[in-house]
Amino acid sequence: MFFCSHNQNVKIYTRTGDAGDTGLFDGTRVLKSDPRVGSYGEVDELNAWLGFVRTEAAAGAVGTRIPEMLEQIQRDLFGLGARLADPARRIADRVTKAAVSDEDISRLERWIDMLEEDLPPLRRFILAGGGRTGAALHVARTVCRRAERSIVGLGADAVEPALLRYMNRLSDLLFVMARAENHRAGAAETEW
Repeated sequence: MFFCSHNQNVKIYTRTGDAGDTGLFDGTRVLKSDPRVGSYGEVDELNAWLGFVRTEAAAGAVGTRIPEMLEQIQRDLFGLGARLADPARRIADRVTKAAVSDEDISRLERWIDMLEEDLPPLRRFILAGGGRTGAALHVARTVCRRAERSIVGLGADAVEPALLRYMNRLSDLLFVMARAENHRAGAAETEW
């Protein structure tokens, strides 16, 4: 994940990580294989998948809010990644856009409820698939679950509880989004 200030010109390469280490927000240097770096790397991968899904959804979307929801989620994930890169919580109070709050989690829940209103009830497990956007959302859902497991692996006191709640709710939302996109596209769900 790449973080920068709005007021400075940023060079893409710094050469500071050439030996296999990277800097966290508190100035600590850690190996790029550090579990904390892995966790925000997983979140970055999820963010990239959501960017892909957003372009797919926008191309076929008529009357759906999913592309704008995905953009907001991408913004949230940048904040979440920043929190993960800040074990000393130095940016916590001064960078409000890096906050993940109960309101953000409630927003995800509202979106789940809204999307489920138009879906047939789920009676069995379904196989991932459907149309292109629905299938891509299923992939994003599994990447989200992997990122969540990675964050859990950091330990109970290593992250703010809201980060885990957000990731857990987000994977639920991505599942419902996949169903909604497949329903909108007329792609049948295959039950297991």
